Amino acid sequence: MEILAFLILPFIASLILTGIHSYLGVHVVERGVIFVDLALAQIAALGATVAVVVSMDPHGRAAYWISLGFTFLGAAIFAVARSSRGHIPQEAFIGIAYAVASATAILLMSKATGETEHLKDMLVGNILAVSKGEVIKTAILYAAVGLFHFIFRKKFLLISMNHEKAESLGLNVRLWDFLFYASFGFVVTSSVAIAGVLLVFCYLIVPSVGAMLFADRIGPRLAIGWTMGTVVSALGCWLSVKMDTPTGATIVVTFGAVLILMFLMHLIVHHRNHTSLSGAHAARRELTGEGVSADRP
Repeated sequence: MEILAFLILPFIASLILTGIHSYLGVHVVERGVIFVDLALAQIAALGATVAVVVSMDPHGRAAYWISLGFTFLGAAIFAVARSSRGHIPQEAFIGIAYAVASATAILLMSKATGETEHLKDMLVGNILAVSKGEVIKTAILYAAVGLFHFIFRKKFLLISMNHEKAESLGLNVRLWDFLFYASFGFVVTSSVAIAGVLLVFCYLIVPSVGAMLFADRIGPRLAIGWTMGTVVSALGCWLSVKMDTPTGATIVVTFGAVLILMFLMHLIVHHRNHTSLSGAHAARRELTGEGVSADRP
């Protein structure tokens, strides 16, 4: 019972992260900008690093707004990069932004004596240390972002799944892209402070990829993603306590292991379906006389 009481807040925080990130992951995968979350998370972490270097509390309100400002800047860059009709793919800008933000954070932290532990927290987080107040604030913020996306879901889904059609219908794609990435920035800025860059990336991408192995429609994919995120969160938190390992890294590895199992299951199901379909076709040809030799009596 003691371990359950210890894990309840981290588990609730994990469920909140799963809820919003699994949904956003659908958009990210459909847009083909897989590393946008990682890039925005690192940009948010860079903002927090700047706050640390100027002697601010990394978990204080001022540091949060600095981090959010950096994230909005990244959102604007990504929105413009996608709308431009050049030959440079948007993923290239995202990769450059991630690399530059990471390197800048390392350079800044090298000048902040005694704060190297903060760099580790930005990468793997410390979700076990989440407080009740942080959980409540995060839940309220993510509920607001979720409501915003629900109200404008048709526009966001159309732009994510059929960018050309959205443009042909006269939508201001650049504006809606910025709104998408800006709302994304609110989520990422809070998520990085709780869970770290790597875990935030996994919550966004892994449930969505796992769901795509078994479903094509949005509804089933969300259901599978949310279920996967819930199970992995509970298992990862429990393993972290039992093995005395960093929680964020443990959940990341658990995500990877579960995704491998889901992929193997997908291969088995696909093979069985393919075998059954081949057998059905062979039986139908036999019944209809297809493929029978002409000299056969």
